[in-house]
Amino acid sequence: MTNHDNNAEHSGAPALVRGDGVDLACYADGPTDAPVLVFVHGYPDNHGVWDRIVAKLATDYRCIRYDVRGAGRSSRPSSTSAYTLDHLAADLAAVIDWASPAAPVHLIGHDWGSIQSWEAATDPALSDRIDSFTSISGPCLDHVGYWLRQQWHTDRAGLLKQLRKSWYVFAFHLPGLPSLLWYAGLGRRWPSIVARMEGMTLPENPSQARDGATGIALYRANIVARLRAPRKRRAQMPVQVIVPARDPFVGPGFVAGLDRWVKTLTVKKIDAAHWAIQSEAETIATHCRHFVDAIHAETAPQRTRNPSSPEPAQTSA
Repeated sequence: MTNHDNNAEHSGAPALVRGDGVDLACYADGPTDAPVLVFVHGYPDNHGVWDRIVAKLATDYRCIRYDVRGAGRSSRPSSTSAYTLDHLAADLAAVIDWASPAAPVHLIGHDWGSIQSWEAATDPALSDRIDSFTSISGPCLDHVGYWLRQQWHTDRAGLLKQLRKSWYVFAFHLPGLPSLLWYAGLGRRWPSIVARMEGMTLPENPSQARDGATGIALYRANIVARLRAPRKRRAQMPVQVIVPARDPFVGPGFVAGLDRWVKTLTVKKIDAAHWAIQSEAETIATHCRHFVDAIHAETAPQRTRNPSSPEPAQTSA
């Protein structure tokens, strides 16, 4: 079932959009005639993790959030192969087409939402559907693959530091145990764990244990394959990377050399931990607003001009 009612304000009930063989629960807030922002959440969250930022932006933008496959009220494929980046990018493309069929959108991703957004932003087939991309705590896995090789030759101490931050990535590849932990109590304790790490709480998530257990497939389906054989992926749209300086999982080193892969790069460093989209919602919303407004101002004439209208007459002084 696919719901194409894109004019209703967010009332709590999602529209179901057909992705790449799955149904995606999508939520829309804000005026229908405003620039469209598409938010993609990470692991082990759902669309609600964006609540605080959307509350600050929905007065001036059409804000679209959705539960990625395996999370919230979206479909939960059982096969690990169903969570590869190509499937995730195809889901995102379907959401973009539903949210803004006639114009490009501004993409904002966090954690795994940012990782899968990189996959879409570096896909030439989607370059005309995305006006800008804001990445928060989630690098492109292909870029990471090249970065690791460079670090091995130039800064092995920095490489080891990041590998220590990424201990959980290796743990998630253990058969059975990570999923069992989510159901055995990690899901119930997750809010308090995050509160101790971040100094704030995440929105209540009734499906937290299932989201955590199912989402492990994201790591198993993609990490080894992409790091073993990275592809040369370049983004043609302007990219903003917001770097939380105290992120315990994603080090700031991934930004180094990123201009190799991005045509126009803006980097904003903030004093925050991993879930900065919660703890520093005002700061991130402001960065997104300034970034989107500047780009939208540049592209507005192209959007409003009627292609069938004659060129304006030229006059000489």
